[in-house]
Amino acid sequence: MINLAERFLDAGISRRAFLQYCAQLAALMALPPSAGRAFAEALITAPRPSVIWLSFQECTGCTEAITRSHSPTIENLIFSHISLDYHHTLQAAAGDSAEIARSEAMQRQRGKYLIVVDGAVPLKDGGIYSTIAGVSNYDLLRETAKDAAAIIAVGSCAAFGGLPKANPNPTGAVAISDLIQDKPVINLPGCPPIPVVMTGVLAHYLAFGTSPALDRLSRPKAFYGETLHDRCYRRPFYDQGKFAKSFDDLAARQGWCLFELGCKGPVTSNSCATIKWNDSTSFPISSGHGCLGCSEPNFWDAGGFYRALSLPADPLENTTASAITGTIAGISVAVANRLVQNTAILEHQPVIVTDLEKSGG
Repeated sequence: MINLAERFLDAGISRRAFLQYCAQLAALMALPPSAGRAFAEALITAPRPSVIWLSFQECTGCTEAITRSHSPTIENLIFSHISLDYHHTLQAAAGDSAEIARSEAMQRQRGKYLIVVDGAVPLKDGGIYSTIAGVSNYDLLRETAKDAAAIIAVGSCAAFGGLPKANPNPTGAVAISDLIQDKPVINLPGCPPIPVVMTGVLAHYLAFGTSPALDRLSRPKAFYGETLHDRCYRRPFYDQGKFAKSFDDLAARQGWCLFELGCKGPVTSNSCATIKWNDSTSFPISSGHGCLGCSEPNFWDAGGFYRALSLPADPLENTTASAITGTIAGISVAVANRLVQNTAILEHQPVIVTDLEKSGG
C-alpha cells in the first residue's frame, strides 16, 4: 500500500511546505508546537486509511460544506491523505458497483476504516422512511460500523438528530450516538459544520489514530471549547450595552451586538467567529444575522430564533404549531422587541441612548 510520504513526493510537496502545513494544522486545533512535528512524523509513515461516508436523513449541506474546505482542501484530502471509498454525492460508481466498493473497503481494512455519517437515522415503522439499495439506514449503519475503527458524526442531524428529530419527529429519527455504543463517536455538529473542522478532525485521527480531546457532548474541544460570544467581534458592543434594534438598521451595519435580535451566540459552542467559512471570509454574524445555535442539541425545538435570550420563554415554543409558524412568529417577536427594547436588555446592563439611536439607527 502506498504511504503518504510517497504521495507527498509525487505531488511535488517540499519538506519545508509539509512541515509548515503540519504546524498550521496543530495551531488550528489548539495543540502545542511540538504537535506539529508529531503530525509530520505520523503523516509521513501512515497508510491512506479507507473512509466510508454514509448519508442518511440529511440535506447534503454537510457535503456542500466540506467541498469548500481550504486547509486541507477536500481534493487534497481525498487524493493525498485518505481513500474515500464510498460517498453518494462524490463517488463515480452507482448502483451495485457502489455497494461493492463499500463492501470491499470494509474487508480490505477491517477494524481500521473510518465512517463519516451525515444525517439522522429513522427508526419508526422499521426505518422505511430512508433506505439505500433497499436497506434501511439503521441496518446499513449497523453493518458498516461493525468493523470500523471510529465514527465521525458530521452535522447536527447526525450528532443530535437535528431537524429530522424535531417535534413531532414523524419518522422516529435519532442521532448516531443513540445507536452506536461500542465504537468511538466524534460529534461535529453544525448546520452545516465548518469545513475545516471536518477535515481537521480527519487529519488528526489519521496522524494519531485517536480522536482529539472531546467535551461532554463528544465534540472536539479545540473547535467547540468556547462560545461564539467569547470570540465574536461584536462582543465589545455587548459589553457596552449597544445593541441593534432591527436587522440592517444603522446600528447593525455599524457592527453593534445582535443579542436583542435573537442571537444565540452566548449559549452556542462553536468556532464560527474565528475559523469562519469560505477560506475564513465570513460567518453569519458578519453577514448581519444572529447565531441560530445550530451546533447545540435540539436547536430547532428550542425555537425563538429571533427572540432575545433575556425575554420570557414563549409557552407555545415547543409545540407543533410553533414549529410550523416559527418564521412568521419570529418576525413578529422581532417587531415586538423594538417596542419593548428596554426589557430586552439583561438587568445588569444599562440602557444607553446614543446619538446613533436618537437619529433613528
